[in-house]
Amino acid sequence: MSVLPDPGASRAVLVGTGRYEHLEPLPAVANNLRALADLLCDPLSLQLPPQHVTVVEDPVAAHTVVGAVRQAAAEATDTLVVYFAGHGLVDGQDQLTLALPHTEFGRIETALPYDWVRQVLLLDSRAERHVVILDCCYSGLALGRMSVGSGLADQAAVEGSFLLAAAAETRTALAPVGETYTAFTSALLDTLRRGVPGAPALLDLGVVYRHLRLTMEARGHPVPQARDRNSGAQVALARNHAKLPAAPASAAPGVDAGERPWPDPLAIRTVTGFFTALADVRVISGLTHQAVSGRSAGRISAGTVSRLLNRSTLPATWGTTAVYLSACGVPDDQITQWQAVWQQLRTQGTSADATTLCDNLR
Repeated sequence: MSVLPDPGASRAVLVGTGRYEHLEPLPAVANNLRALADLLCDPLSLQLPPQHVTVVEDPVAAHTVVGAVRQAAAEATDTLVVYFAGHGLVDGQDQLTLALPHTEFGRIETALPYDWVRQVLLLDSRAERHVVILDCCYSGLALGRMSVGSGLADQAAVEGSFLLAAAAETRTALAPVGETYTAFTSALLDTLRRGVPGAPALLDLGVVYRHLRLTMEARGHPVPQARDRNSGAQVALARNHAKLPAAPASAAPGVDAGERPWPDPLAIRTVTGFFTALADVRVISGLTHQAVSGRSAGRISAGTVSRLLNRSTLPATWGTTAVYLSACGVPDDQITQWQAVWQQLRTQGTSADATTLCDNLR
């Protein structure tokens, strides 16, 4: 089952090198980073808080990148997204290295071995899922040699992960001169912004990858590659814009409720995730704040709906949230799950407050 990560428990690290001293410059990389950072914070994407997205542009040294990934890996408990755009090189052992501003051909100490990033994800990450996106030449090397058995290729992947590479291990990626973005990232952004006609309501990585392959192949561009482990392909990066409600939900509460792609309350782990998913409910219902109020038979006003969705702390009582969910058309069994999550988060918050109080008294 496809699921959007909890934004409060997820992190993203976006790394890009566009300015080089010894290699050809890639000015589109800076645009890649800005556009992807904005998209990951978008209400119809992962809705990551801006402070959960780290952008590392033109890093001066390998430890700058590794340090940023290690910090995000320590903070994320749900999903960690790592993206790199720039030149990719192959070292003497046929391993992928990521070029930095001072990188020189033949000087392996001036580049970042991809395996260093992989080791951080394997050894230091608390996240249950990892998404690695590489927009560079020879990025397929990160998946393992395609010519060898699947066992070795699988060993190159991170457990519980999805690794998306812009090109095969023997192919260069494409950065057309004068274009705003590199070819692969342009197609990725377009897919997430426009959606995929006929695809499910959530654009999980499996759907995105298949669409990118068809798109890039049709354009005559390098065809992306992918590996996934432990259902990593089911991690969604965005809602499918091609499948958003074209009109408000039926006036009768509960009509077609089972057919709507409601957020899964069982995937909520943080207060941030709770309110993000709560806002998603209204978007999926297709209702305005005023329409939600109308369907509640006046029990909550449009202003109350707005205040509920813009809170940063959990309500002390459950009633208003229950009315809101019911008015939007969420089925009763899911509302029960929402209540259980609300109660669990309140209990966790109370425990954390008590711990803080005890610490302050010492």
